[in-house]
Amino acid sequence: MLDLGAFLWGVAQILALAGFAWLGGRAICSRLVPDLSGAPAHLASAVLALAILVWAAEALGTLSAFEPVPYLLTVGVLGVGSSTLLRRVAADEGGRGRRPRPQRPPHSPIGPSGRGVAIPTLIALAIAAAAVAKFGAEVKLKLGTGMTGFDSTWYHGPFAAGFAQTGQTWDVHYIAPQFLAWFYPANSELLHAVGINPFDRDLLSPLLNLGWFVGCLVACWCVGRPYGVAPWSLALGAIALSVPTLADQAGEARNDIVGIFFLLAAVAVALNAWAERPAGRESGNDPRRGRPEGMSAGALVLVGIGAGLAAGTKLNFLLPAAVLVAGLAAIAPRGRRLSSLAGTGLGALAGGGYWYLRNLIHTGNPLPWFDSVGPLSLPAPEQALGGREAHSVFGYLTDGGVWSDWFGPGLHDGLWIVWPLLVLAALVGLVLTLPGFRGSSNRDGGRSEHRSAGWEPVLAVAGLAGLAAALAWLVAPTSASGPEGMPRGFESGLRYLAPALVLGVALLPAAPPLRDLLANLASASPSRLRSHFLPPGGKKCDRNRVWRPVGGFLGAALAALAVAVAVAAGYFVQREYLGDRYADPSFTAPGLNAAFAWGSSLSGQRIATTSTRQYPLFGTDLSNRVDFVGVERPHGGFVAPATCRAWRRLLEDGGYDYVVATRDRLEAGGPPYPQTARWTEGPGAVVVIREPPTVVFKLTAPLDPSSCPS
Repeated sequence: MLDLGAFLWGVAQILALAGFAWLGGRAICSRLVPDLSGAPAHLASAVLALAILVWAAEALGTLSAFEPVPYLLTVGVLGVGSSTLLRRVAADEGGRGRRPRPQRPPHSPIGPSGRGVAIPTLIALAIAAAAVAKFGAEVKLKLGTGMTGFDSTWYHGPFAAGFAQTGQTWDVHYIAPQFLAWFYPANSELLHAVGINPFDRDLLSPLLNLGWFVGCLVACWCVGRPYGVAPWSLALGAIALSVPTLADQAGEARNDIVGIFFLLAAVAVALNAWAERPAGRESGNDPRRGRPEGMSAGALVLVGIGAGLAAGTKLNFLLPAAVLVAGLAAIAPRGRRLSSLAGTGLGALAGGGYWYLRNLIHTGNPLPWFDSVGPLSLPAPEQALGGREAHSVFGYLTDGGVWSDWFGPGLHDGLWIVWPLLVLAALVGLVLTLPGFRGSSNRDGGRSEHRSAGWEPVLAVAGLAGLAAALAWLVAPTSASGPEGMPRGFESGLRYLAPALVLGVALLPAAPPLRDLLANLASASPSRLRSHFLPPGGKKCDRNRVWRPVGGFLGAALAALAVAVAVAAGYFVQREYLGDRYADPSFTAPGLNAAFAWGSSLSGQRIATTSTRQYPLFGTDLSNRVDFVGVERPHGGFVAPATCRAWRRLLEDGGYDYVVATRDRLEAGGPPYPQTARWTEGPGAVVVIREPPTVVFKLTAPLDPSSCPS
């Protein structure tokens, strides 16, 4: 555990990083999308702040300099520098007489005349609060055990710890040879490493997905905001985010919730930027002639960055991100489509292109899982994907037996008993946004009005992006993984469908056939709530006059108090967390449990392993260097050694202190220990733990390859 000084120093670094990144993100947002205000502006600023954190880490990591002090200085320079530079540019433009940005009244979920909070808004906030409480309760469980999810201990955690240990992000971090996972995009893991560096521990990792969850709720609100249906989008989004298939995101390093946030944020920024664009000259009733101007270049870049950050987080977001980029270019006015594609595309490359460029340089292929595109052959590792047998949901669509035995029960367990309603609502929400559905929208309060006599292009693009996310799940080779006719991975794979579900239900209230009714309901406020804001006698209270002098000071004081309370509570929580982390693990096999409890107490050791799960072996202070023992092959391939001689040579080359020879689980009828345990036995290898299916050895001398057992 950390002493008070080390803890406070780590907290100071985190606060400084967050402050610098927000400063830069807010300044860039004000420049790119000056017409955004309220929640969408804050959401866009958050996306840019996160982009600054990612870009700084990638730049330093490419130079093997991703260390706490250089990183803090880099983020500080980017944040303060961009804010200062853009402020000066704005001042120069004002001095030259450029028209200042129009001040638009902020949208707010209030009733008529600004009196009272509408009932739907109160209900939506209550549903969102319940969803956050449920997610938070699941996070609390992980604070007592450490992150125990399979993917967290297989690759999310090791990638993050590897970035923090080595200070570099460009080299491939080889792990267990399954699914070529070392080529996965790693924006989420990089942000975990950002949280690890100040403390040299993963104190923040179990908490990060709670922040992403709240961010998803804010993005859902912003999706419905331009159409006056924000409460409905928030409530439905909160329900979809709370399905059991996403429960394993709580307290873990899983990245599905991260990708969902960036996709929702990109869509929300696009919808709000489209609503705020300057109106063009009307030309009859044909919306294709004289339609309003397209989105600004800055908005397109910002949407591209959000889409790219999603694609740079997880592979299944590549397709919806590409649809979003291409779709916004397609709906741009004639003569601006190429420039729109360039702006959105460059933004997307900036957000997520780093990892695919790394793959291209290392293997000659940005997507090494594919060795051909039509007749064109591509370089790729010549090895099986490993792991579960790959099958897609699409391959089983007409198999009634699989539906009754696996898909039906999986949907019930993964999406609750109401799964037919949830899936139908999401599908309707996505389909109703497409061309052919006519409607109108009237932003509440009379502040501005936007009516469409036909289809609404940006809403259609959002719907297509959601359908693309559903298609990515449908054809993914891991969406129904398992033996032929036994898709055991289907229920877990429903998290690949979750982005489409959340986006679909968030868009449903904004669909043209529904929005006017829902917008009217969302803005209706009962008199008993309105009277709360009126003094006796019926005269309206001038709340602005009362609050303006003290509002800024009060807000700052409350924020400072909240931070102080969180820091104080965090100090005691971290002591408990670090003391309990992997102290009594309950994984799939007794031997692995014993090895992980043993490894969590080590520090500064080099450990070789054959376990797919390896994160607990990094130790509480994440200083152990842990490697899956394997042989590198052309084009980024990596396989387990096939002979004892190769095994022993790899152990000698690695200079390891310990070997954890194990299987991932007990196998009925098989030998109790893996073959690598027998290859390691002999002079120079002292047994530390022997419990099926695991043997832990301490290496006291080099193992002679010539003396391998026959």
